[in-house]
Amino acid sequence: MLKKTLLGSLCLILMAAVYLWFNGGDELYAVSRATAPDTAAADYTLQDDSQVAVPPFERGPPTSFNPLKNVYWGELHVHTVESLDAVLFGNTLTIEDAYRFAKGEPLRNNGGELMRLSRPLDFLAITDHAEGFGLRTRCRDEDLGMGDRINCALMETPNIGVFLAIALLAGMDNEPADVGGEAGVYQPVERAKPGYENWPICNDKADPDRCYRDSIADWSRYKLLADQYNEPGVLTTFAGYEFSPVMAGPGKHHRNVIFNGAPLPEHATSSLDVGSAVALWRALEGDCRGDCDFLTIPHNMNKAWGLFYSPWTWDGQAYDEAAWRLRERREPIAEMYQVKGSSECALGVGSTDEECAFSQVLEACRPGQPAGCAFTTSFARQGLRVGLGLQRELGFNPLAFGFIAATDSHNASPGDAEEWDFVGKVASTSSPAIRRMTELPEQEPWESMLRDHTSGGLAGVWAEENTRDAIFSAMKRRETYATSGTRIALRFFAGWGFDAAIVADPDAIAVATRGGVPMGGTLESENMEAGSPTFFAWAQADRMSAGLQRLQVVKGWIDAQGNTHERVRDVACAGDAEVDHDTGRCPQNSAGVNTSDCSLVGDTGAEELRVAWHDPQFDPAHNAFYYVRVLQNPTCRWSTYDALRLNREPPSQVPATIRERAWSSPIWINPS
Repeated sequence: MLKKTLLGSLCLILMAAVYLWFNGGDELYAVSRATAPDTAAADYTLQDDSQVAVPPFERGPPTSFNPLKNVYWGELHVHTVESLDAVLFGNTLTIEDAYRFAKGEPLRNNGGELMRLSRPLDFLAITDHAEGFGLRTRCRDEDLGMGDRINCALMETPNIGVFLAIALLAGMDNEPADVGGEAGVYQPVERAKPGYENWPICNDKADPDRCYRDSIADWSRYKLLADQYNEPGVLTTFAGYEFSPVMAGPGKHHRNVIFNGAPLPEHATSSLDVGSAVALWRALEGDCRGDCDFLTIPHNMNKAWGLFYSPWTWDGQAYDEAAWRLRERREPIAEMYQVKGSSECALGVGSTDEECAFSQVLEACRPGQPAGCAFTTSFARQGLRVGLGLQRELGFNPLAFGFIAATDSHNASPGDAEEWDFVGKVASTSSPAIRRMTELPEQEPWESMLRDHTSGGLAGVWAEENTRDAIFSAMKRRETYATSGTRIALRFFAGWGFDAAIVADPDAIAVATRGGVPMGGTLESENMEAGSPTFFAWAQADRMSAGLQRLQVVKGWIDAQGNTHERVRDVACAGDAEVDHDTGRCPQNSAGVNTSDCSLVGDTGAEELRVAWHDPQFDPAHNAFYYVRVLQNPTCRWSTYDALRLNREPPSQVPATIRERAWSSPIWINPS
């Protein structure tokens, strides 16, 4: 007689198979074959990797304690074979592989391509999905019953069809067909969280809690390995995981949970345990005691269909003041750039900033559209503006967050964000090159790997030394910034204690530190007659990439009527160019790229840009935020490097080049 687990598995696959077959099943079968690991070797023979120039690996000198802080480069969002989706995508690389890769060891993925960093990382958290902890633990046992064997085979055999079936069935019952209301404005949805009992392999009447117990054992291994590989001054490692509730679309309302101190919680709280981020924070505060500390980092706000910066939780509850306080305390930074695009802003959705089109494929929502579009509360800049309104309403700002970036790689390759080395993020599903360059018929832009996927980004942190306490403290005070993959150095200060002369001062950072606040800080507007503070920004180009083109300041503020606004202005241009008084923009330079070999041509750009700027529209009565965005000269996009490997022209669906960039965390101005 078949066990209940076997029946559950067969019902799950049968339901998914029937639905998918009548909704493009023949195409799904073709995709499954085209992305299978056993056909990757033949696809790899179609490319010539020697056509792409690879820089030699470099390991910089060790840093010493610096009270004015050093920049450290890291990754806080990467998956290994321990994530169920990574397995179904074809990844076989382990947690230990990921740690070795971060220190500079090359790895070959399941698509046959070599992955490598140009420079090692300074810090790392491996963040596999906590919902998968404990689900495959019993698959290693020798005395499995027939039902468990089938379930294990489904979970451990690479197959994009199984992944799509699980994703479909997890999200199809809790999303409305029409959200109603104003276009692009999030409407609350009552959702019921799944539990361990929803996984067939966990439905054991004799031992119903086994998956929960197994999840504790799995999480214990993460904590042990994080301690084992932690090497202060070389590679600082944090224990962490991803909290991954399911939305339709495929939507994302995920957060990475990063820990410091000890003792860490025994169990990794996931969306199988709690139904919202608020419940997550409450559970973690109950479990993380003594010297234990934690923070959470949201990501892909662009694909949460407006939920992240709405006043509602995932399960349809309204935030109250206590919930906002939790968010203020536990979520100081947000991942605003990664492989699934930019979450800074969207052109035409509350913004006229032309750079909001960067790595953005979502269109403004139509009336009634529940997913797959740009909502008004889907982006970091809009979230910052919502925070100004909440500060007026509540007396504090629960959405005062800083910026980081990451890769979200499912290849166990942390920090692998350089365009020339992008091998996709989903193992043999996106590797080798021919696979990530191929689009399906009638595929939406935000479902297309070619159009939607970036090479990912990196997190920059300013800390006194490369240790857990120093880097974690920097993240909590938001002295962090995001890049689109290059290692641009960027600092940003505001204060009344220095002036324009700081630009030429050899001790500029010390002067700014004494006389103001750094990125992530808050400056009180004490003197209503003092005028604008001085904003000091400094950027240095990544010498393995291109020169810098311009520095921009992005400002958001709330007026006396409670309306929020934004303005973007160039404040420094490469060379001797001046900002145009009327347009507020630097003139375009002659920098370009020869796409036949990705060599740079024309204007070389600036190795360094410095500026001391005063806001001519500064109003000391307004709550406001300011952040800096620095743009590089163009370089080849990853798809152009793949075109070289495949001996073809760059694809016409996407730009051949990219202007890499960095975004500082904001500085807030509060009237006394």
